[in-house]
Amino acid sequence: MTSTDMRTEAEDSGPSGYAAARLRLLQEGARSGPPRRAALAELTDDWLTGLFTAGSEGLRGASLVAVGGYGRGELSPRSDLDLLLLHDGSDSGAVAALADRIWYPVWDLGLALDHSVRTPAEARKTAGDDLKVQLGLLEARHLAGDLALTAGLRTAVLADWRNQAPKRLPELQELCAERAERQGELQYLLEPDLKEARGGLRDATALRAVAASWLADAPREGLSDARRRLLDVRDALHLTTGRATDRLSLQEQDQVAAELGLLDADTLLRQVYEAARVVSYASDVTWREVGRVLRSRAVRPRLRAMLGGGAKPAAERSPLAEGVVEMDGEVVLARTARPERDPVLPLRAAAAAAQAGLPLSLHAVRRMAAAARPLPTPWPAEAREQLVTLLGSGRPTVEVWEALEAEGLITRLLPDWERVRCRPQRNAVHIWTVDRHLIETAVRASELTRRVGRPDLLLVASLLHDIGKGWPGDHSVAGEIIARDVASRIGFDRADVAVLAALVRHHLLLVDTATRRDLEDPATVRSVAEAVGSQGTLELLHALTEADALATGPAAWSSWRGSLVADLVKRVSAVLAGDAPEEPEDAAPTAEQERLAIEAFRTRGPVLALRAQTEPPAEETAGDPEPLGVELLIAVPDQPGVLPAVAGVLAMHRLTVRTAELRAFDLPDGVEGSVLLLNWRVAAEYGSLPQAARLRADLVRALDGSLDITARLAERDAAYPRRRGTVAPPPRVTVASAASRHATVIEVRAHDAPGLLHRIGRALEDANVRVRSMHVSTLGANAVDAFYVTGTKGAPLPGEEAASVARALEETLRG
Repeated sequence: MTSTDMRTEAEDSGPSGYAAARLRLLQEGARSGPPRRAALAELTDDWLTGLFTAGSEGLRGASLVAVGGYGRGELSPRSDLDLLLLHDGSDSGAVAALADRIWYPVWDLGLALDHSVRTPAEARKTAGDDLKVQLGLLEARHLAGDLALTAGLRTAVLADWRNQAPKRLPELQELCAERAERQGELQYLLEPDLKEARGGLRDATALRAVAASWLADAPREGLSDARRRLLDVRDALHLTTGRATDRLSLQEQDQVAAELGLLDADTLLRQVYEAARVVSYASDVTWREVGRVLRSRAVRPRLRAMLGGGAKPAAERSPLAEGVVEMDGEVVLARTARPERDPVLPLRAAAAAAQAGLPLSLHAVRRMAAAARPLPTPWPAEAREQLVTLLGSGRPTVEVWEALEAEGLITRLLPDWERVRCRPQRNAVHIWTVDRHLIETAVRASELTRRVGRPDLLLVASLLHDIGKGWPGDHSVAGEIIARDVASRIGFDRADVAVLAALVRHHLLLVDTATRRDLEDPATVRSVAEAVGSQGTLELLHALTEADALATGPAAWSSWRGSLVADLVKRVSAVLAGDAPEEPEDAAPTAEQERLAIEAFRTRGPVLALRAQTEPPAEETAGDPEPLGVELLIAVPDQPGVLPAVAGVLAMHRLTVRTAELRAFDLPDGVEGSVLLLNWRVAAEYGSLPQAARLRADLVRALDGSLDITARLAERDAAYPRRRGTVAPPPRVTVASAASRHATVIEVRAHDAPGLLHRIGRALEDANVRVRSMHVSTLGANAVDAFYVTGTKGAPLPGEEAASVARALEETLRG
């Protein structure tokens, strides 16, 4: 039977005819989705129009109006009928009788009805008092009666909404936030409410309301498809349950999947999650834009007054990284950025945004997605470092990652991500999908980076530890293979690849063993030690275990579990421990280092050399050497204050220290004195490197005391405060006992920041200790530094004095 036949049957046979036609429509297997919703709305329109016409003979100044979802012309099988009987107030008795002629037939069929009878003035007043009524009226659609009456109300309601948008939109945003707090996020729930949860149909309706205000608009790409998918699932849910429900419970998911022709319940949930993610991201972008517009409107009158009514000043653009700036509270691309020539730009922009705690501009992400070149294999060192920085930025990483994901940049960078994206976890312990769990683990791991010597490996292992869940079989075994491939592609060397693969393979080993085996049995501890292999891997695995559990859910970690794992780690560490390795002998200086040292001694001043530094490609790959930055060689006569002076000059010139080594060079026999050799790799935060002559001139002034570096750095920081959106874990300073027979080794793990090395150097100088050598490395946003220090007589520090120096240094860095 055609739609026309159904409408005719409904009109001819009254309520029973409508019910039969409605049932026949819902049972049609060939028609589903938007066509069925539209056909059901049309069928209902015709029936209600007939009821209105039959009951309104002789009545003028009245109309029947569909509002809400029905107003949009969409009816799910068990949707409410949202109706407004609008009248001009001239004959209230006749209107009441007409209402009865319409409402009672609807109730007789058992259909849910949300109804009201109002004049246009009453409707506008109610909308002004009740935001939900206002939202329903924005979707008002004329069904029958006085068309001019309906059109007048629509025009007035839209005008009210646009005029009151600065007040009503924050109210709507708060309403959405409260609902999200109650219902949770649709994209992660195992039994989600398709309508009320964040990212559901209510949020999609809110986005339509924002667009109707003309104040902002939602990103449209994919939004209508996402909304259609959620409506299709709700239709199938109504049909399989026979109830007006929006909650997709576990016991009904298989039936709903079958109704939609999907493989299984997991496929169903994944489609729901993907749709919810689109709606959630569109909501984030839209509400951010609403906030920006409202702030701009609030500031503009004051600016006009200050500027005497002149032109609007250009928005301030503050540099964050090469090609990346902050503007209007968002991270955008600099005018000089060329994503088509800069394959690292997406990661650099993302890392800068996460470090600053700012959102990535939608326009910037889309421009990079459209124009950015793919990264070469293996990745350049900068790309690897930017990924680590992004992963180590704490909570802001989540929003930035989602922005990249929304435009397909994540799967372009990491193709294996596609298999875990939006993948549900049918385990009551897990509160996230697989992909979000991996990001949450990185967020948790960022808080534990001070506990490990290789925070970069911890963060990347956190991202990859469950990557095998998209494949059949044991996800740890599958994940090990994927982790090897990913780690090689992003440029880790063979040894690091092996460690990452081991971490992924054994990421459940510690917690499973600690909670399921007898730790008093030596065989248990030996088996774990054999699997782990080294103290460094054990240290990383311990931190990964805790981060993984904390990111799973509240039931996955407790003080009891933590104590069991710590006990196991202590026992395994004892098995792995041997005699502490001797400090390696210093390598003989190169000819260039020797030349610089002799020149520094002869001139009694610093000598500098800058040169590009490269590393050969990995053995298993071919290609040109990979640029690592610029190598800075400095030779300076041994004297107090060299380390803080050099570090301060570099910070003053906005140079980031990637790696640094310092050691004393004894002059040839017969020549008294020594020269300090510093071999550092540096990179400009943005822009080009300063000339070596200028660096040398400032270093000379710093050493003779005519340049107050501390004051200069303080002035710059006060004038241009750096935004820190992340709350980094506090610095940690420890003494590595038995690490060297010749010196005391002080290890510093802290958040990398301009002037950090300068502050450390000054603190060690103030403690009256001598830095014999140092090994500095920056891994993403983390500095991991080791300083070999002695007393004034060249001997290691006594235990209590070493601990005191470490405490003082930690207090300085925390201050």
